[in-house]
Amino acid sequence: MSVPLKFREIGDFHEYYSGVRTAPYLTIFVGGNHEASNHLWELYYGGWVAPNIYYLGAANVVRFGPLRIAGLSGIWKGYNYNKPRHERLPFNQDDLKSIYHVRELDVRKLLQIRTQVDVGISHDWPRGIEWKGNWQKLFAIKDLFEADARAGTLGSTAAKYVMDRLRPPYWFSAHLHVKFAAVVQHDKDTVLAPQDASITSEYVQLDSVEAAKTDKEFELGGPESGSVLLAATVNSVPVHNADEIDIDMDDDDVNGKPTTNGFATLESINQDEISLNLEGDDRINQAADQPEVSEDLRSQLPASFARPTPALATPDMPPPPDIFNKTTHFLALDKCLPNRKFLQILDVEPMRQPASPITHARPLRLEYDKEWLAITRFFAADLSLGDPSASVPPNKGEAHYRPLIEKEEEWVEEHIVKPGKMTIPENFEPTAPAYDPAMGIRVMEQPWEYTNPQTAQFCSLLGIENKFHASDEEREARRNAGPRPAEQRSGGGGRGGGRGGGGFNRGRGAGRGRGRGRGRGWR
Repeated sequence: MSVPLKFREIGDFHEYYSGVRTAPYLTIFVGGNHEASNHLWELYYGGWVAPNIYYLGAANVVRFGPLRIAGLSGIWKGYNYNKPRHERLPFNQDDLKSIYHVRELDVRKLLQIRTQVDVGISHDWPRGIEWKGNWQKLFAIKDLFEADARAGTLGSTAAKYVMDRLRPPYWFSAHLHVKFAAVVQHDKDTVLAPQDASITSEYVQLDSVEAAKTDKEFELGGPESGSVLLAATVNSVPVHNADEIDIDMDDDDVNGKPTTNGFATLESINQDEISLNLEGDDRINQAADQPEVSEDLRSQLPASFARPTPALATPDMPPPPDIFNKTTHFLALDKCLPNRKFLQILDVEPMRQPASPITHARPLRLEYDKEWLAITRFFAADLSLGDPSASVPPNKGEAHYRPLIEKEEEWVEEHIVKPGKMTIPENFEPTAPAYDPAMGIRVMEQPWEYTNPQTAQFCSLLGIENKFHASDEEREARRNAGPRPAEQRSGGGGRGGGRGGGGFNRGRGAGRGRGRGRGRGWR
């Protein structure tokens, strides 16, 4: 987990993982930047991390009754976007961070969706979403956001690509530790960052509507959202927990940053609140989007230093006819702490209503999505693991992929849909041992890598290679070799250097097989 040592503590997840407790409601989630990444790595295609708690994987589309839900895990860092998934245990200090950075291949897969989804989920906010809601109130509460927002670097470019393509009626995010609602009208021109509070009537309307709200109810999305009302927690001035992690702290600097704004001063009272990004060499997203080497200087370097050809981003064409929604209601909630607005309840209706009513068996269960299975099957061969020197196949565009994915849909229809295998099996089983209090939580060795049976079964279902499997001998060899050298950076503020950074030893002589390490339970 990418988190400073002083903040590491055992939570209660291990009780759900071990079966001592069971989540009372079906819970689905995407990964962010403070997860047990080695555990989620096992479930790249999605799977149960505990009974009734489902991880959507790096990217996914699933169905729950009549609803179609898309998810994108990770946060945006432009310098890693076009790279392969080179992280594999044992991790170095760089791997602990890059493992949760969004990759273009996963976004490319989501951009092949051609039919309407109902809900989109990302950890990071879609870039530019702040200008679609009450940005003045947002910047009053989180004043450090404003400079990044006006520079166009707040949020995830990848999440914006996916939201603009899939256009779900609802999009939910987290990451920035503040409640915020917005409305995106997809047929309107993109609105640039306003320079003052009254630059457009749209913002004035949003502000006036917001001012009219009571503290106990909040209309999702403002004046154009219809009559959707959501139950929210009672609004109050945030009371800060002494152990909460700060937004702008990196791994080596855990001191809060004082501000002059009244709201922000309250936010900065706690000097131990964990950073949203914990990226040792950039704040939020700024540095990742700035050129590091001038083009003139780059042209004098050997060919191996040439800038890689960027992958195609989002298709410069209208959405497919079966993606017909025009308005997305965005909602982000705060951290799950006392007196913070972290809970909101709403009813979501499917966009596509069947010609004749369909009765879904109760209780509802998660199901695979036929279109997504075809996309996953087609792109499976392009996934590369554990090799920093590998190159991701270039994006050949939707026109190239469409007939090939349609052919895979025929395969999915014959081998999965018709045999009745579309229900996601409730097949959780532990891989690593559960947390043992007698061992404590300050184990400094690297965790073991496991083959997750859920991933093995999913790959078998789709008829694709399980690239997440390795023999005990292969894993032992990698463990004995230790982490690859971390990337060297100048300026002293980089993300680690040398071998085995981040407080891990190389694990030699630690033995083989299950039952080693600290066990599951870190969250």
